[in-house]
Amino acid sequence: MNRDLNLQRLTQAEGPWDLIIIGGGASGLGTAVDGAARGYRTLLLERADFAKGTSSRSTKLIHGGVRYLRQGKVGLVRESLQERERLLRNAPHLVSHLPFVVPIYRYWEGGLYWSGLKIYDRLASDNGLGRSRWLSRKRTMEHLPTLDSTGLRGGVLYRDAQFDDSRLAVCLARTLDDLGGVALNYFEVRGLLKRGNRVSGVEAVDRESGLSHPIRGRSVINAAGVFADSIRRMDEPDAERMIVPSQGVHLVLPARFLPGGTALMVPRTDDGRVLFAIPWCGRVVVGTTDTEVERPLEEPRALESETNFLIRHAGRYLRPAPDR
Repeated sequence: MNRDLNLQRLTQAEGPWDLIIIGGGASGLGTAVDGAARGYRTLLLERADFAKGTSSRSTKLIHGGVRYLRQGKVGLVRESLQERERLLRNAPHLVSHLPFVVPIYRYWEGGLYWSGLKIYDRLASDNGLGRSRWLSRKRTMEHLPTLDSTGLRGGVLYRDAQFDDSRLAVCLARTLDDLGGVALNYFEVRGLLKRGNRVSGVEAVDRESGLSHPIRGRSVINAAGVFADSIRRMDEPDAERMIVPSQGVHLVLPARFLPGGTALMVPRTDDGRVLFAIPWCGRVVVGTTDTEVERPLEEPRALESETNFLIRHAGRYLRPAPDR
């Protein structure tokens, strides 16, 4: 995929594009691949790197949404498990199996989590990665040797999947290119072209050269993620916001805090969320939080309260406990 060549294809294009997609994250790139595969002349514009935002800052998991099971969202869990199976089949170089252990410190927790994960197995059906199973205290410590053993009764092991989010996004961009679509990064949409009351294209600026490009399109798709409202207001300046932005942060710890190839899942934190500690590229990723923020930032920063929250919860389970 060559940016200069794609820029040339843009400037030499005749007539309007069938689809102009704003945003080069997972949603935008997935939409663009779908459009190009159907034969539409497709252009995707991203103002920074592909996967710059949420699509490179995830917990690195392709999971069936085990946390949503507790909320009764069975349909969402089933759909997520089907998508997990598709990604394992379509991108085996980027998606892999990952075992998780839920530690049990109280007897009643064992029955609760065991039954919940067996339902998870049932929903996965033929798309499952292996059945959940009960672990003794000894086997739990073998999987998670740095787990706090005080009062530990055992654990429940289940299997999910892990992926490289930003590499998957780049693969989607390359697939779009192979299908004849055009993807340009560092190309920022700063306005919309309109014909009457209809959006008929975009006004975009190449951030590499500073040149402005009016680009006509039959359809313009807003896939700007957490920044979607700013695109909507280019069309309707008084539009009420649809998105209440929040941020989820992760801590990256040395591998000594969770050696081996098994992830830790904490099913309930103080705010009722699920917490993961997962092995990743020779490190351990711990997260995530969910903190409402006033406005989304291109370069978000962890709040002191979020860092303390993750350190505190990781310290309840890992020995030695991580500190600042």
